[in-house]
Amino acid sequence: MANENLTKAKSAKNDEFYTQYHDIEKEINAYLDYDPNVFVGKTILLPCDDPEWSNFTKFFAQNFIRFKLKKLISTSYAPNSKKISNYQPTLFEINDPQYDTLKTVSNGKIFTLTKDKTGDGKIDVEDLEWTYLEGDGDFRSAEIKKLRDEADIIITNPPFSLFRIFLPWIMESDKQFLIIGNMNSIGLKELFGYIKENKVWLGATNFNKGMYFKVPADFVFNETYKFEREQNGYKVNRVPGVCWFTNLDHGKRHQHLSLMSMQDNIKYSRHKEIKGHDYQIYDNYNAIEIPFADAIPSDYNGIMGVPISFLDKYSPEQFEIVGMCENLDLYNLKTKQYTSAECKQAYFDKFGKKGTYDLNASGVIKRNNKLEKVYTRVLIKHIK
Repeated sequence: MANENLTKAKSAKNDEFYTQYHDIEKEINAYLDYDPNVFVGKTILLPCDDPEWSNFTKFFAQNFIRFKLKKLISTSYAPNSKKISNYQPTLFEINDPQYDTLKTVSNGKIFTLTKDKTGDGKIDVEDLEWTYLEGDGDFRSAEIKKLRDEADIIITNPPFSLFRIFLPWIMESDKQFLIIGNMNSIGLKELFGYIKENKVWLGATNFNKGMYFKVPADFVFNETYKFEREQNGYKVNRVPGVCWFTNLDHGKRHQHLSLMSMQDNIKYSRHKEIKGHDYQIYDNYNAIEIPFADAIPSDYNGIMGVPISFLDKYSPEQFEIVGMCENLDLYNLKTKQYTSAECKQAYFDKFGKKGTYDLNASGVIKRNNKLEKVYTRVLIKHIK
């Protein structure tokens, strides 16, 4: 396989976002810093990928020897399964003897790397071998499940719309993994349960402000996806609230937050909501409201509600995750349920008109003697 062909193929692709090479490199280096042997002798599977254009495939192929990998496997969806009506195969595929005009749109592809195919004394992207999959490349198929079970580590940027389906698929495999997802997924009871049990945690890179993806030259920007800048000659788009989820260990998750006492926070905090004010107690949870992670008091032994962005700073040696302020109350932590009448009254008190305020869906505080919901909160306490 010619690296030049891969480059041309990547340039021709124009219907998807792509994780940038330097973002992958930065994240992976954090795991190598913590454990230099994390990938030694391992088979890595990159499902839900596009091997001809993917920076995931390129990155691990180029670092095959450095990481001392055993095998690299990368699979893609068929164009038909992604409902691409104007799909054009690349010259790389067309010029290959195994090119099939029917399979190119109906079948996924699999790329593998295990050896020095070219005989140039190294193993890299030039040595990737490919063929068509029997099916369309859907990760739920028996074909891809077999590859999953063969792998040691699964790394990918799965379709966000399928994240809720992809999560149990990857968890049932009992494999190590590193995947990209939306921070809002933390609110899913399935994912949060794994986070609480310390089976899943956030990756090393802080993406609280979003993650930039390469976009095609003809991409139409709108109010949701606004053009912000060019980088290395191509347009990039910021997708807010994106982060890595993993069960690979890294050093950042063992770093403790430096905290002040409750009284020092009230006296010196840089946040106007904290400075000069007592901490508020929830009306429906036996916990105090902490709107900012750096305002967590070092000397409070009870339960505290913190923003989900706290999980980016969470160390299991410093804090225990108790639960979450949520509608379902999976961990039986609520002290009060609000009636329909109370929800309607709270809405009128806040907005001055008729409506209903779903107080039972989150933590509630009293402000100026009026009930107010807070944003999603993770309930934590100090480990003594």
